[in-house]
Amino acid sequence: MTARKIKLLQVTFENPISPWELPAFRGAVIATAGRQHILFHNHIDEGFVYSYPKIQYKQIAGKPMLMSIDQGIDEIHHFFENMQLGLMLGERPYELKIEKLNLNQFTLQVWDKLWEYRIDNWLALNQKNHEEYQKLESLSERLQFLERTLKGNILSFAKGVEWTVQDEIRLYIKNMREPRLISFKGKKLLGFSVDFACNVFFPAYIGLGKGVSQGYGIVKQRREKLNSDL
Repeated sequence: MTARKIKLLQVTFENPISPWELPAFRGAVIATAGRQHILFHNHIDEGFVYSYPKIQYKQIAGKPMLMSIDQGIDEIHHFFENMQLGLMLGERPYELKIEKLNLNQFTLQVWDKLWEYRIDNWLALNQKNHEEYQKLESLSERLQFLERTLKGNILSFAKGVEWTVQDEIRLYIKNMREPRLISFKGKKLLGFSVDFACNVFFPAYIGLGKGVSQGYGIVKQRREKLNSDL
């Protein structure tokens, strides 16, 4: 069993924002920190940096959160050093008041027990596998397809945080709500909200799938560890 320890900083701000204001919040944070600091936006002159985002922007219980992982924690000071009393969310001033600041260390590893999670607004499908998904006729086939996709997202996350997974990651989807269309980068994508069980313990509010830096695919634990094996 190979384990990997990661550091995680979660900064929650006191004043709520609307869901559609999260992109503006993200843009204001990037502008405050300075676009030369790539981890805030994952873009370079040549295009997009295809790696797991070390700085993520989320809305939790109506309030904006900055989540930083490992190197992202070292970079986040660029924002706080330049932070004024507020930001502009479009034309609306937003007063910055920190409600909670949590710095923790987590051990990532594969266990022989299950935890239950919910993932919301999960952008699981790209153009290619969207076509494959739509061709599947039965619900069981679609669930199996999404389980494989979610496992792949977990492995991508593991690679992004330099966690070598040697044991088998097992998971199954227990419940799926009706998918809905979500606008992402000018395209309409299916967003899934599913309950699943997995033998990996995830930090609260970690993101999986596409668009995790912009608040999609947030994972929340539903209950304490289950007593049964997969």
